[in-house]
Amino acid sequence: MSGNSTLDRFRFQRMLEKLQSLEGRGTELVTVYVPPTKQVHDVMQDLRNEYGTAVNIKSKPTRKNVQDALTKVMEQLKLFKKIPENGLALFAGNVVGDTERDDEMQTLVLIPPESIGIYYYRCEHRFMLDPLFEILEAEDTYGILVMDSKDATIAILKGQRVDIVKNMSSGVAGKTRAGGQSARRYERLREMHLNEYYQRVGNVMTDVFLNIENLKGIIVGGPGPTKEDFLKGNYLHHEIKDKILTTVDTGYTGHEGVKEVVNRSRGFLEKVRYMQERGVVQEFLRHIGEDDGLATYGEREVLQALKNVNVYTLLVSDSIRRWYVTLKCRTCGYTETEIVNMDEWEQFEERVSNMTCLKCGSGQYDIEERKDFIEVLVRMGEEAQAKMEIISTHTEEGEMLYRSFGGIAAVTKYRTF
Repeated sequence: MSGNSTLDRFRFQRMLEKLQSLEGRGTELVTVYVPPTKQVHDVMQDLRNEYGTAVNIKSKPTRKNVQDALTKVMEQLKLFKKIPENGLALFAGNVVGDTERDDEMQTLVLIPPESIGIYYYRCEHRFMLDPLFEILEAEDTYGILVMDSKDATIAILKGQRVDIVKNMSSGVAGKTRAGGQSARRYERLREMHLNEYYQRVGNVMTDVFLNIENLKGIIVGGPGPTKEDFLKGNYLHHEIKDKILTTVDTGYTGHEGVKEVVNRSRGFLEKVRYMQERGVVQEFLRHIGEDDGLATYGEREVLQALKNVNVYTLLVSDSIRRWYVTLKCRTCGYTETEIVNMDEWEQFEERVSNMTCLKCGSGQYDIEERKDFIEVLVRMGEEAQAKMEIISTHTEEGEMLYRSFGGIAAVTKYRTF
C-alpha cells in the first residue's frame, strides 16, 4: 500500500494529540527528550539526580507521583542499549481521571520520525510536545541535483533546511583540445569521459534518493545544456527518473547553484504539494460527476466497498476524529457497530445506557471495544490492497472532501451499481 510515510506521520500526529489531551493534578507529568548523541548511562545518571531532587517537593502526593514517573522513564530507558538515531521522547505521569481514585499512571516512549537535537527534562501539569509538533510542521522532502560538465552537487531539501549530500568532479576536459590531438579523437575521448561522469552521477542519485520514503520529487538545475543531456540518457534508475519534476537554469553549480534552485523553486514546489492532493480528490469528483459507479463515499458505504475488496484508492481526510465502537448485548450476545465523533463520546455513552438490543429487544448493550476509525480503515485498506491517501483540508478539494463527503471516500475497482 502506498503512502505509508504519510500514514505514519498521521499516526504520529494522532499520538501527539492524545498526549496533548492529558493533564496532571499538579506539576507531575514528566517529559524527557534525548538526542541521538547522548549515552544511555549519562541520561540515567541525570534522571537519578532528578529523582533525588524531587525529595524537596513539599506536596507529598506530587512528590510521590513525580518520583514514580521518573522511575517509569528510567525503566523504559533501560530497554535501550543505545539511543536510536532519531533520539527518544519519553513521557510518564499520573494522568487525571474523573476522580482522584481514577487517576492513572501512563508511560509512552516515542522514536521521532526525524532527529531531535535537544536534551530536555521538564516536569509540568502537561507534557511538553512543542518539539514534536514542530517536526510535523516540516514540509515534504525533495531532491536537488545541480550540474554542468565540470561538477555536480546532490542535496536534499526539507522544509527550510538544505543538506548537501555529495559534491562530485567530472574530470572531463574542456571543449578546447590539447595540441597534437585530432579534433575527432579528442571529442570522442571527451564524450567517453562525460558518459562515465553521467553514470557516476546517476549511481549516486540512486544510492541517495531511492530509499527516501517521503521523497516527493527531484529538481535538476545548472548552467547550460549538460543537465538536459544527462536526463535524456539512460543514466537514472527508472523510479528516480519518474521523480524528476522540472529543470531550472542557474548561473552557478555547487552550493551557490543549490541555493539558486531552492529560491527559484519555492512557488513551484508549493503548487506540486497542492496539486498532488488535488489530483487525488479531483479523480474521485470526476467519477461522482460522471455517475459512472466507480466512486462511493460515506462511512458505511466505504466500509462495505472495503469488505468487498472493491477499493482502488481510499481517501481519508486528516480532519476526521471518530471512534469505531462495537456494542454487545448482555442477554443474547448480539453485536453491532457504531461510528461516533470523538468529541461526542460522553453523550454516546449516555445514549448506550438507554439502548436495547436490536435482536432480542430486551437486552442492554455494553461497549465491548473502541478503536480509532482511521486505524480500522487502514487495516481494511491493507487487506483490500487499496492505495490510501490522507488528504489535508489545505486545498479547496480537501475541504470539499471533508465538508461535503464526510471526509471518507473511495475510487472503486468496479462499478458499485
